[in-house]
Amino acid sequence: MKYSRMFLKVVLILLLTSTAHASEVKEYVLENGLKIIILEEHKSPVATFQVWYRAGSVDEPAGKSGLSHFLEHMMFKGTSEYGPSEFSKIIQKNGGTDNAYTTKEYTAYFGLLPSDRITIVIDLEADRMQNLTLDTRETISERNVVMEERRLRYEDDPQNYLFEEVVAAAYKVHPYQRPVIGWMSDITSIERDDLYEYYKTYYSPDNAFILIVGDVNAGEILEKVRHSFEDIPSGKPKDRIKSVEPEQKGERRVYLKKEAKLPYVLIAFHTPSFPHEDSYALEVLSVILSGGKSSRLYKSLVYEQKISLYASAYYSSFNRDPYLFFFSSTASPGNEIKDVETSIYKEIEKIKKEPPSEYEVQKAKNQIEASFIMDQDSIFMQAMKYGIFEIIGGWRLIDIYLDGIRKVTTDDVVRVADKYLTEDNRTVGILIPVKSQNSK
Repeated sequence: MKYSRMFLKVVLILLLTSTAHASEVKEYVLENGLKIIILEEHKSPVATFQVWYRAGSVDEPAGKSGLSHFLEHMMFKGTSEYGPSEFSKIIQKNGGTDNAYTTKEYTAYFGLLPSDRITIVIDLEADRMQNLTLDTRETISERNVVMEERRLRYEDDPQNYLFEEVVAAAYKVHPYQRPVIGWMSDITSIERDDLYEYYKTYYSPDNAFILIVGDVNAGEILEKVRHSFEDIPSGKPKDRIKSVEPEQKGERRVYLKKEAKLPYVLIAFHTPSFPHEDSYALEVLSVILSGGKSSRLYKSLVYEQKISLYASAYYSSFNRDPYLFFFSSTASPGNEIKDVETSIYKEIEKIKKEPPSEYEVQKAKNQIEASFIMDQDSIFMQAMKYGIFEIIGGWRLIDIYLDGIRKVTTDDVVRVADKYLTEDNRTVGILIPVKSQNSK
């Protein structure tokens, strides 16, 4: 179905009027340094309670990559008050769900429950912030689980494995070079005492914040959080080292030979992150290149040339430090990956020499804006958005993001393509399929 520009503009205006702004959010900070962010949203009788720790793979000591992710697993193994898996069972018995995930910069734990039962998760989270058991036998058992997870998600997945190799080659100094799940040799070396020291260093109220979004009364739930968390002492000083990746001075290439059906290319360019002034144009550029079947990469490589099964560009500006702009493509049967790679470069040069039309730019901006706003229709995703902005510089930045996207011009798109999508700034990974050892 096709929509007119006027229709899309009206839809976006209507969506914006229903989207929360920073002025509606309430923030409190306890004496122990714990920040509490609350947004009342009464459209349905549910609420999410989230605890975010500023502890991710960038904080791990050398030789212990994967420590943050491993600890995330152990956080469900119980305390002296609640045994292994009891946390999740209690949430589920009360009609809720819970989970967690780890990234480069943080680890987030979340529960989604009927709003009249949201206080149940508060005491549970306060308990495991300070009383995690970290049993030695449980540590050994869970280490095997994490190792198997790594095997399945990366070592047995050629494209994910290549992604790790490309990122590791792109970074020489910054800890972004380490995979969040950790290198296998590092995971095998992590012991109970490593987890305990990391837990005591980073899992403290002064290194965390709580997000509550949903059908709650801010004053009432604040008092409950205060009662449960205010007596937890602040942690030891965090000795964080600020790493600055030096400018890349030439193309780097990685070749990976793995069992696979088709060759694959992954190309990464160093780029700044939000709220750098260029981040907005880079995001618009990525959508122009790869925002659906009408985008430039798909039309050229898949539809017209028929040399790729798919072709995409990906850029996420929501990182604390400068990260990467990715291009990826799988060659269609009978085609050479070098031809696919060359065609990607031709599309990059084309957008520099033949600027996108105003319609292309506006369409991309509309797509970004609509996606960003509609994500916040879910109270869970609304909380996640505020959490991510808090991590990268403060949740109030959420109010400037869309303004920056709306101001992007055609000249801005060409400028950032010229500036960052260059030969000397790229790292290229090529997946070379090899036959299975079991094949005859």
